[in-house]
Amino acid sequence: MNLDEKVDIKENSIYNLNPDLLSILLYDNTTKRNIIWATDMYENRGFGYETNSQITIDKITGRLGQVIKPRIKKSKQEQDKRIKVKAEVFTPSWICNEQNNLADSSWFEKMDIFNKSEGTTWKTNKNKVQFSNNKTWHDYVDSVRLEISCGEAPYLVSRYDTTTGDIIPIIDRIGLLDRKLRIVNENTNDKNEWYENVLKAYKSIYGFEWQGDSLLIARENLLYTFMDYYIDRFNEEPNIQQLKEIATIISWNIFQMDGLKFVIPNSCKNEIKINYTLFGEEKIENECLGCKKGNIKTHNGIYVKIMNWNTNKQIKFLSLFNRKK
Repeated sequence: MNLDEKVDIKENSIYNLNPDLLSILLYDNTTKRNIIWATDMYENRGFGYETNSQITIDKITGRLGQVIKPRIKKSKQEQDKRIKVKAEVFTPSWICNEQNNLADSSWFEKMDIFNKSEGTTWKTNKNKVQFSNNKTWHDYVDSVRLEISCGEAPYLVSRYDTTTGDIIPIIDRIGLLDRKLRIVNENTNDKNEWYENVLKAYKSIYGFEWQGDSLLIARENLLYTFMDYYIDRFNEEPNIQQLKEIATIISWNIFQMDGLKFVIPNSCKNEIKINYTLFGEEKIENECLGCKKGNIKTHNGIYVKIMNWNTNKQIKFLSLFNRKK
């Protein structure tokens, strides 16, 4: 593996590394199937690329290995279409950094912990991060973070600037997960201790996305971030078992969801009820009650499940919110 892997991670490369690894990254733990395309941008490719079709290995590897590309590699026409249809906008890394800095200033109760913003860039603070106010580095690694509508996950990991395509050196990365991995690097010496705390860091990071291609890219970015940090720290590649373990956590924590309904995209449906009368069959079509009434708790779609890593039990994402609608 090359530390400076190109921005466009090739699915063929992951498949050749280990086919099971790509299978894990495509898996949807809620439906027990693969994630779906959830976009019509690929329908012109034919069968298996329809909006509600699963993304399968055979559709994105082999001779078809460059089907899915990050936004920076897409044509201007496709970028504009996705902005118009799905309001898809990718945030420059310097803006992600400023907002992540605000979150950290609240947690640490002081400013400029990891870096100092300087216009459209930043200057990295290379001194070891200090903890106070009865908070430890373990508390920071365990603290839960969520990126909504995460796209390629630029707030979580920052391997590259999503608007320029420039690779960001590890020392200057600004993602929420990047910051946790830096803390682990600064406070561990033993390889096993390092890996154990990296697993905790990955379990604390969540994100959801509607479109399947962007979701897969996000998952790949988190996996390759692990590779980057491992190689940088130990000057060797992680083993396949470690990669599978990290990928499994990613498949749970970076998930496909309609962020307004908390269900799998397009899974709500109109239900047809048939009444039998003296005059024959009478079909009555009932709209999804949640969609009709705007009630988050009464959709007939598939409610997304995530893993509670503290109990190792599956829970509905909806259960995290106590809201009345």
